[in-house]
Amino acid sequence: MELKNIEEIKNIISAVNKGSIAEELSIEVGDILLSINDKKIEDIIEYKFFIADEYLEVEIQKKDGEIYIYEIEKEYDEDLGIEFINPIIDRAKSCRNKCIFCFIDQLPKGMRETLYFKDDDSRLSFLQGNFITLTNMSEDDIQKMIKYRISPVNISVHTTDPNLRVKMLNNKNAGKLYDIMKRLADAGIEMNAQIVLCPDVNDKENLQRTLNDLSKLYPHVRSVAVVPIGLTKYREGLFEAKIYDHDSSSEVINFIHEFQKKKLNDIGTRFVFLSDEFYVMAKKDIPSYESYEGFAQIENGVGLICKFEREIDDYLKKTFVKLKKQKTVSIATGKSAYEFIKSVSLKVMNNVENLKINVYNIKNEYFGETITVSGLITATDIINQLKDIELGDKLIIPRAMLKSDEEIFLDNITLDELQERLDIKIDAAKNEGADFVKKLIK
Repeated sequence: MELKNIEEIKNIISAVNKGSIAEELSIEVGDILLSINDKKIEDIIEYKFFIADEYLEVEIQKKDGEIYIYEIEKEYDEDLGIEFINPIIDRAKSCRNKCIFCFIDQLPKGMRETLYFKDDDSRLSFLQGNFITLTNMSEDDIQKMIKYRISPVNISVHTTDPNLRVKMLNNKNAGKLYDIMKRLADAGIEMNAQIVLCPDVNDKENLQRTLNDLSKLYPHVRSVAVVPIGLTKYREGLFEAKIYDHDSSSEVINFIHEFQKKKLNDIGTRFVFLSDEFYVMAKKDIPSYESYEGFAQIENGVGLICKFEREIDDYLKKTFVKLKKQKTVSIATGKSAYEFIKSVSLKVMNNVENLKINVYNIKNEYFGETITVSGLITATDIINQLKDIELGDKLIIPRAMLKSDEEIFLDNITLDELQERLDIKIDAAKNEGADFVKKLIK
């Protein structure tokens, strides 16, 4: 059999894990997975579903075009130990919506090319935790989610009012959401929900309705995160949206806390959680560690400050360091985290002799100063605001400023390039307390 044109091939193997079944069978990088138990594999969900069996017949095409069928007996759910060039095997589905709050529509030109792709793929939700709208799913797609038990899945809800959701997403199919979610719940699919809250659009009475509707699907809808709309300065021709301020954030907090109390009494969980930005804008205390109930929506910035501080406190309880000589470290962070980072830096200095920490609030001039989170700070702003400052022995930045799998900023400047421009060693610290402290003292 002739080797197909590589552009037409989805299932090219990119890695074989050491000690895996695939390595034992001499399956190699560059080989192509054709089928499992005579079933052609169209995407990663089908792959994971079919390899769960204890007996497999795996059809592999080698780089020279020869085809082999491997008979495999294994433990149920044991993986074969292979990865693919395309993680989901199939082409990712793009978003067809034109949401009034879409951040990608507010990006300037010249950023990393991948940032301009809007994904809306249930497979990426399952594998990577991405949020999807369910607007571009056919009936076959929904049946596939149910058949292959794609769970948990993260859903961008925003509102359960069908007419309002159509307007917010600018998609005529957006109003079908709640009916689809009920079908998924009936099938035992677990879901986490996200609401991007827009002042005078989907808040107040509409937020009450949305949360009431979603809580009826508990425990299949496990949690809801509420995050504020983010507006850059690049909104020409887009919906005239408002942003949250001190007073409006306080109103949202009061409403959500009352709702949490009721749900905690009714179903044993607070169910809905606010992102940290609301508390920062309202200048209110972050809730207790226990009130986040395991931090199910940490990737949405829900409880990040609380969890980070607890981890630092726990690490410092068993750590007291005296550095051999005086050391000065600088930290670059965004406006939202600035006061918090200053406070935890003081804790670290109290436990580490001869360490001085300077914290710098990087204003987001690239996107506009209404964007205050650290993860959206660019290298351009860091350079412009720190280039004439004596930063000491090294600079610490949050790892969230960089691409997840590469040391490159949103504006296409690499970490190495930033180090050269500022002429200083730079460490990227994870959102983990222990890693943050270690980066400061090492």
